Amino acid sequence: MKTHYLILVFIAFFSLSSCTNGQNSKFNLSATEFDTQLKQNTSAPLIDVRTPDEFSKGHLQNSVNVDWNGSSFDTEIAKLDKSKPVFVYCLSGGRSGQAAAKMRADGFKEVYELQGGIMKWRGSNLPETTSTVMLSMGMSKQHYDSLLVSDKLVLIDFYADWCAPCKKMKPYLEDISKQMESAVTVIRINADDNKSLLKDLSIDELPTLLVYKKGTMSWRHSGYISKEDVVAQLK
Repeated sequence: MKTHYLILVFIAFFSLSSCTNGQNSKFNLSATEFDTQLKQNTSAPLIDVRTPDEFSKGHLQNSVNVDWNGSSFDTEIAKLDKSKPVFVYCLSGGRSGQAAAKMRADGFKEVYELQGGIMKWRGSNLPETTSTVMLSMGMSKQHYDSLLVSDKLVLIDFYADWCAPCKKMKPYLEDISKQMESAVTVIRINADDNKSLLKDLSIDELPTLLVYKKGTMSWRHSGYISKEDVVAQLK
């Protein structure tokens, strides 16, 4: 009788382990699988959990930087829809694995991890960018401040999709991001999605550009401005 009971326990344990491993395999994807899933879920959040400095040196297109070791990680992630797919990655998979486990424990249903992180992504010759960062998630002031920690100048563009001057300035801001990427990080923040942040920063006009040097604001401008005048502030 005791032997029979032990056999049942072993079978149950084996089944549970197999199920868990299968689930992990389903959501822990190789670089090419991760790329494929991203293309099939274009509206899903893509979270880079590295530091802002790492992020500024190269990241996946359309990813949002939410530092796993930052104090605002839980606050920012809590703003996401737990019932929808979310993609996470880091440098080599360690931090994103911890972040994904935390998110699943908090009730997220589909958290896809990039196996081996951005290092494997690069090894597979898949594209990355250092260009304009599109941030649509509501952001805390603490998270905003963490984006300013950089050896490069940080150019913040507060914009809105309905703002005509914002649309006119977008192409040249993207050019600046590419042409001056060794010295400047350009970050675009959607004002409509970050109303609390705008209030914290006393921003009441769009577009508004802010330039930070080593975390300290060195220049601010509201309203339309030419590319030449912006570049002059970055030299």
